[in-house]
Amino acid sequence: MTVRELTFPLVPRRRLTGLAFGAMHSARRGTGSDVAGSRPYSSGDDMKTIDWFASARLSSAHDQDEFIVREWFAEEAPRVTIVSDRRPEMRLFPSELPWLHKPAAVQAAGGLIADSTADARGFVGYLDLANVDHPDESERAPIFWRAPNSNREHWRVKESHLLWPHWHAPADNLTQALEHLTLVRQSMPAGSFVFVLSDFLVAPSAESWLTAVEHRWDIVPVVIQDPVWEQSFPPVGSIVVPLADPQTGRIRPVRLRAREARERKAANEERLERLLYDFRARDLEPILISSSDPAEILEAFLSWADHRLAGRRFRR
Repeated sequence: MTVRELTFPLVPRRRLTGLAFGAMHSARRGTGSDVAGSRPYSSGDDMKTIDWFASARLSSAHDQDEFIVREWFAEEAPRVTIVSDRRPEMRLFPSELPWLHKPAAVQAAGGLIADSTADARGFVGYLDLANVDHPDESERAPIFWRAPNSNREHWRVKESHLLWPHWHAPADNLTQALEHLTLVRQSMPAGSFVFVLSDFLVAPSAESWLTAVEHRWDIVPVVIQDPVWEQSFPPVGSIVVPLADPQTGRIRPVRLRAREARERKAANEERLERLLYDFRARDLEPILISSSDPAEILEAFLSWADHRLAGRRFRR
């Protein structure tokens, strides 16, 4: 399959205002392929912009030469930032277990976003707090941020940033990430995409969400949760099950009663339903990822894009 076949369309909620010569339709007039409207010809207009059929009809109706110029929406380069949740819990579960390995899901989803941005001739950036709470003080580092202002960052995101092995971000790292984007908003014009990759078991503060939305960024929560152990819970009453410690990754056996398993199932399903409801109540359109399989992740992003396109047609 070609790279284009392994990407999804970046469908914005509104027209962009950003760098020219991309593939997204802009709010401003300029060179592009999407018709914005027409107007009478003015001295100095490019002859190539004359709509000869409309001009002929108008000239015939008025019995004199009149020319109509067609205007187009400019094409803009979309700006996309990937925010990666690097809490220790996000590295669960170990890859050798038959459960969702979130680092692999983050890499697949982030790589897909980077490829899709490149396919749209856009710029991709990256942000995480992977080393902020590193147990070794000599390894600690501040927020890692690369602004979406260069098409060279595409391969760095895929080959370096997403493959970074450290997962030592603080519990409130998503809140800090959104607050940091507010501080560097000169690199993030209105309409910029912000894909937040997280299980959202620790959600950002309501204030940080509200501030980000006020900047008119196109925020897309990408919810990465294991379908068995986080979105639901299996009937493992009276069975010893292995559980992983989020800090050390070590596995320890735990025996749960049937009632405890049922309670966990109900609580997990209610938590997911509430999470998705809260996103939609904020006018955010989440993408739910339940696998690290690139084909399944692509299908989830394509469904999100189709939903947006359908919503556009409905609004028209």
